[in-house]
Amino acid sequence: MRATMSITAEIVAAHGFTPEEYARVLSAMGREPNMLELGIFSVMWSEHCSYKSSRMHLAKLPTKAPWVICGPGENAGVIDIGDGDAAIFKMESHNHPSYIEPYQGAATGVGGILRDVFTMGARPVANLNALRFGAIDAPRMRHLVKGVVAGIGGYGNCVGVPTVGGETIFHPSYNGNIIVNAMTVGVAKADKIFYSAAAGVGNPVVYVGSKTGRDGIHGATMASAEFDENSEEKRPTVQVGDPFTEKLLIEACLELMASDAIVAIQDMGAAGLTSSSVEMASKGGVGIRLDMDKVPCRETGMTPYEMMLSESQERMLMVLKPGREAFAEAIFRKWELDFAVIGEVVDAGVGGGDLTMTFHGEIVGCIPLDPLADAAPKYDRPHVPTPARAPLTDVPESSDIAADLLKLMGSADLCSRRWIWEQYDSQVGADTLQRPGGDAAVVRVHGTRKALVIATDCTPRYCFADPFEGGKQAVAETWRNIIAVGGKPLAITNCLNFASPQNPVIMGQLVGCIEGIAAACLALDYPVVSGNVSLYNESRATGGGNAILPTPAIGGVGLLADYDRQMTMGFKTAGDAIWLIGGVGSHLGQSLWLRELHGREDGPPPPVDLAAERAAGEQVAALIAAGVVTAVHDLSDGGLAVALAEMGLANGLGAIVEARLTAAAAFGEDQGRYLVTAPAGVAIAGTTRIGTVAGDALVLNGAALPLADLRRIHETALPAMMAG
Repeated sequence: MRATMSITAEIVAAHGFTPEEYARVLSAMGREPNMLELGIFSVMWSEHCSYKSSRMHLAKLPTKAPWVICGPGENAGVIDIGDGDAAIFKMESHNHPSYIEPYQGAATGVGGILRDVFTMGARPVANLNALRFGAIDAPRMRHLVKGVVAGIGGYGNCVGVPTVGGETIFHPSYNGNIIVNAMTVGVAKADKIFYSAAAGVGNPVVYVGSKTGRDGIHGATMASAEFDENSEEKRPTVQVGDPFTEKLLIEACLELMASDAIVAIQDMGAAGLTSSSVEMASKGGVGIRLDMDKVPCRETGMTPYEMMLSESQERMLMVLKPGREAFAEAIFRKWELDFAVIGEVVDAGVGGGDLTMTFHGEIVGCIPLDPLADAAPKYDRPHVPTPARAPLTDVPESSDIAADLLKLMGSADLCSRRWIWEQYDSQVGADTLQRPGGDAAVVRVHGTRKALVIATDCTPRYCFADPFEGGKQAVAETWRNIIAVGGKPLAITNCLNFASPQNPVIMGQLVGCIEGIAAACLALDYPVVSGNVSLYNESRATGGGNAILPTPAIGGVGLLADYDRQMTMGFKTAGDAIWLIGGVGSHLGQSLWLRELHGREDGPPPPVDLAAERAAGEQVAALIAAGVVTAVHDLSDGGLAVALAEMGLANGLGAIVEARLTAAAAFGEDQGRYLVTAPAGVAIAGTTRIGTVAGDALVLNGAALPLADLRRIHETALPAMMAG
């Protein structure tokens, strides 16, 4: 093997290893690694790729159901949606790159999650996102918001996949480390799913897509460490995307997938050629030999280290059946994409390692696969439970419910997101049935009567106050949102965003949230089929925040059997009765009303009674199926009063609330609740009638709040904040 420079303690530390981990590398190799081999271990053992701090806890999540075709472990999760169709979906983080370079960081986050989905044979049909920003007046924050939103829109719009939903919140804990999570959903035939396990000794290993450059080198390692005052120096680790090339790659891959040529396929995401080759070989129990001279490069003089660790975008790795190379190459050349046979599948252990790399006729790297993949470090890190919050005392009362509502509707977390979603093309493809702004996105399964129903949710302030209840609530809210538009919830993906797992308090948050997610998924028959973990989301930089709030974002997917039965939240007809399912609110702990009106983030979050959650959801589903209700909206942030305002603003119809509302009744964020409307004279058993659809104002405790006033503050707040 070619000689290399000596590996010093400084080089080891620069690659993110602890001394103990480097000792494990020496043991696995039986010798000192060279720089290429060290770099490969570095990215594969990073938190971003190995999940070394979370793997043992992720095993607690329920992942199976009769409708689950493929759970966690592949590029994306797969569920059966009937008639031979499958939905394929996943959510991924691109937090660190987006803080350093917001446009490209967010754009390549979208590109990466698209590849995870179409790699498995699906045509992407919907993008969503979950965004968290710091206080709008924090340094660089407006720049970050503008860049992230433009990057998501720029990539999704150009590639031709609609961005149909998402969520955005603001909190000072994200001042030094924003959260950018991207989700994609695709549709495929259930008998044409493609997997990543390499097979067939002698089969060609093929590189397709864009050329490899020096962008993104050590991106996975960078995403596995907190920011400091030198974070700007990490800009070269941010990838650069090209959505037009991605569109060509989608079409070329789907065309090849219509044949029988592919044995296995994997996108080159985090850790690029390294992770794709290691994962394909390890899943298949085989080895891979790569000829680095054949890797298409866009820059001269690239070394094997740079080629293996580059995270250049729009690239895929395939194993083809022998003799199918020319057929596949013709397809990719037609789409003006690179195609190169860069290696072959070999028996495990051939040449002294399962992953062998040659360059200029010499072996430059030879690594056993097991230590890179399944035997990567797995830590049971110390963790301490989050102490229970004391119950609220000296709870204030509202002197003017209508005035408080007006302030809430113009607050950063509740004002209209129109400024954001109007930058996204939500209609491309002509299958989007509900625009952003409702409870969940509804996207038709092309050529059928079916529709996918998709929502993303998480309430980080709940997770911070009580990780277990917060984890439950994040799952339950997506479940409610899917039910509210008429869908049947089927499965979730998640993106677990936390600070340093080496802090026992933070690790306690992660463990608590995972256990809450697991409890909710079990109670609601709503398994986890894919996901991502993003740790070290904190900043030591001058003027930055510290740890982010625990943010386990949940992406839920459900099925609407007939899209003509979809439900929307806007009031429909004057005279309709308004019914509250799930009881009058009483819980103001951790509520937005308490924070925005009184500057307090006190008390425990609302508890989530999963049996009651399920019962309320099943009641609403039955009412929708029976055609009894004319509008449905779930209650969440801001409680009853905010839900009423949102239903009124949707269609410009007001309401008279007949019951007298206290602050707790108006703004309590008790879980498992819905508002529904039904024609006058229709009674809904087991619910509370609270008012009537009427006029063009919300009448609360006798005070009329014109919808025009609500709309003005609701719609102008975010543009005004962005304008400074």
